[in-house]
Amino acid sequence: MMTPLSNKQFLSLRQNALLIEEDHCGEKVLELSDGSFLKLFRRKRLVTSELYRPYAERFAANASQLTELHIPCPKIIATYRIKSIKRTAVHYWPLPGSTLRQVLQNLECKEIEDTCHALGSFIAGLHDAGVYFRSLHLGNIVACEDDSFGLIDIADMKISAHPLSAGMRKRNFQHLFRYRKDIAALALGSAHLVDGYCQNLPHNDKQHFTELLNKLLHETNKTHVQQEQSQ
Repeated sequence: MMTPLSNKQFLSLRQNALLIEEDHCGEKVLELSDGSFLKLFRRKRLVTSELYRPYAERFAANASQLTELHIPCPKIIATYRIKSIKRTAVHYWPLPGSTLRQVLQNLECKEIEDTCHALGSFIAGLHDAGVYFRSLHLGNIVACEDDSFGLIDIADMKISAHPLSAGMRKRNFQHLFRYRKDIAALALGSAHLVDGYCQNLPHNDKQHFTELLNKLLHETNKTHVQQEQSQ
């Protein structure tokens, strides 16, 4: 259950906070003075699922399920409802490490290949565990201090009791491949990404996803090149 937070309490909580992210409607993510984070959510439409299941609650519930699955993620402190600014919020300790988007910028070729292989294996583990992370991209995957990978910005996620279907897996990779800079960062290690994902699949599935992922990568690269040439 979310804790009601008065405007006075909210202002006290955010005192001396560092603004991490904002949009045209205001603050979205704050780093508080103790190093914890506060992520604010607004209702974007009049009629929305946010009415009965706020994104702050989803974020916290997903963190609990990911922790049960031994997938690193932020550690929840509390969830709040802040009527004075018409927001809900989740308060958490951030996941230590750097995003893969940051990490891949500073790696040599062999390190990129190894990291891409590990990334493919990590995504396969998510899919096998029934995790459909709609916000899958390199900015939301963290290279943790113990060399594992973890997830952040986890409000938009579905976790089922069974491995994802082939169709869901394909759609999830399409989320990842939407980002031009991410595809460019993965280019040197794309074959290793595919191999890491497919290495433990049954033979028929391995062949299917090897062909599928290579096709998706090729089509995405081709589209990005065409877009750049047209600009």
